[in-house]
Amino acid sequence: MEDIKSLIAGVDEVGKGCLFGPVFAAAVILSKENEIELLNQGLKDSKKLSHRQRHNLVPLIKTNSIAWTIGQASAREIDVIGIRDATEKAMLRALEKFSSPPDLILVDGILPIRLWPGKQKTQVRGESHFASIAAASVLAKETRDELIKRLARKYNCYGLEKNKGYGTEIHRTNLIKEGATKLHRKSFISRLEIN
Repeated sequence: MEDIKSLIAGVDEVGKGCLFGPVFAAAVILSKENEIELLNQGLKDSKKLSHRQRHNLVPLIKTNSIAWTIGQASAREIDVIGIRDATEKAMLRALEKFSSPPDLILVDGILPIRLWPGKQKTQVRGESHFASIAAASVLAKETRDELIKRLARKYNCYGLEKNKGYGTEIHRTNLIKEGATKLHRKSFISRLEIN
């Protein structure tokens, strides 16, 4: 009889605290062999990796995983339904892209995905405990950062190429001077005096 292993997906988000752009989520399913290979290649919490290290890990994660997916929720969705619901929507969109639902999902943080019908486990600082969450963190961050880098060419006065949409001084100052774009989260910037 064939030994069937459970499919376990790590899920993480990026961009929750940004003033600009969507929130992204990634989900990654790894085998034990995948985990070992990626950890040997330097996979760890994305916050402890340089941009170059994360960038170099992306193709390794994609080729050394059973499956990986990306989901996002727009700035408009964030404004309409709130950041928690939008983050969950991004995570669900990522998870729903798998051809078969995972048997268990590992979610970074303390809050479960309320609309996920299957089994799940939350883990504070999950990227430090589970390679699949660390891999999801890297994919989500690099995918979002690439999008913001492209958008920075069009919206060049906000310093997006460096701040990735977070509320740095230059970003906030130019929001006040230039006003918000359609990709700014109105619910996040409502306390600033925007044109």
